[in-house]
Amino acid sequence: MIKIAMSVVMNTGHKIPLIGLGTFKIKGSDLVATVLEAAISSGYRAIDTASVYKNEADIGRNLKEILPKYDLKRKDIFITSKLGPKDHGKDKCRASCLKSIEVLQCDYLDLYLIHWPGGQGLQPSDTRHKDLRRESWQAMEQLYNEGKIKNIGVSNYLQRHIEELLEYCTIPPAVLQIEFHPHLQQKPLIEFCQEKNIFFQAYSSLGTSDDNNKLLTDEVVITISKKLQKTPAQVLLRWAIQQNIGVIPKSTNSQHIDENQKITNFSLSSEDMNSLNNLESSTHYCWNPECVL
Repeated sequence: MIKIAMSVVMNTGHKIPLIGLGTFKIKGSDLVATVLEAAISSGYRAIDTASVYKNEADIGRNLKEILPKYDLKRKDIFITSKLGPKDHGKDKCRASCLKSIEVLQCDYLDLYLIHWPGGQGLQPSDTRHKDLRRESWQAMEQLYNEGKIKNIGVSNYLQRHIEELLEYCTIPPAVLQIEFHPHLQQKPLIEFCQEKNIFFQAYSSLGTSDDNNKLLTDEVVITISKKLQKTPAQVLLRWAIQQNIGVIPKSTNSQHIDENQKITNFSLSSEDMNSLNNLESSTHYCWNPECVL
């Protein structure tokens, strides 16, 4: 079996868990409490949220209650949040980040990402996107230097957006979080991130949550899952981490939450990996940042 380290050392020297809990669309204190309890008890030690998810306060409040049950402290949990498109710009970025820290009831964030390369309300071709990105990044660098953020990175950036960032940043991005799965493999972008020592983290590894999920129902995925007696979700997640790519699967089902992190006790063969690699179709199931200048 191919052994995989459960954490990756980023270019800052800090470690990030390879598997985390995504919380997009998980809202309401009771539901958040149920999901977090299931995740922490199953062994998750990374929580991914964002200001636009509208659940930071519920996550912060419930973590305060749940962590002591498992003899855990704040330092044992890796918390990621993100800057919303409406808060791009120097002053708004700083205020938004500090607000996230406040409502999450922690003194710092382990990782803070620019959620989208564009500012809200602007046309995709507007040149002001570049100025806003730069102002936001500079505000994040200041927060990093103040110890409010341990690591900074970006989400939904393409190679050209990162190249632009690398031209002026004094602290390079530690993480790129972007849509990634067998139907959208982004190989040139992965190679670029590896070259620049930027950790590549996938979202939507399992596709969308609709009834017509084309990833979980893909015949190749199902065939491999039956052969290995694993769930289709476990196969998809294992395919990613076997390439040293981070995953943040989201679920509100306690059984699925537990299953989604039990992906280190089996391996995909070279044949299985190739079969999944051959599913590339350049299909986005979420947002495509290609249009943003």
